[in-house]
Amino acid sequence: MKLVYTAASGDEVACEFEVSDQHMQPFGLVHGGVHCGVIETITSIGATLHVRTHGQEAVGLENSTSFIRATRSGKLRAVARPISRGRTNQLWEAWIRDDQDRLVAQGRVRLQNVAASNARVEPPLG
Repeated sequence: MKLVYTAASGDEVACEFEVSDQHMQPFGLVHGGVHCGVIETITSIGATLHVRTHGQEAVGLENSTSFIRATRSGKLRAVARPISRGRTNQLWEAWIRDDQDRLVAQGRVRLQNVAASNARVEPPLG
């Protein structure tokens, strides 16, 4: 997806990406699956960063994403923040906005806290 992260913590994850041909569906619009994927990715990163000090990581259980505005080009920015963070699960919300700050998509992801795998999880900031 070529996401560029601008913030990454257990309290907020933000990224942006430039719309390109790889994001399009056949009718020239950004595919809804891209929005779902971005929202799942940034909420999962934030949730994992929140629980990793406890030897856990977070995995998605449910993704509910609403598509608000169709986009064809430009830079999109996404932000995710927690709604609820419990011992066994978390609920995060994310928004994607266009370069005119119009809401493009909004979603909620429910995540399960599980024992950490051997995967190395670092904040994705460059």
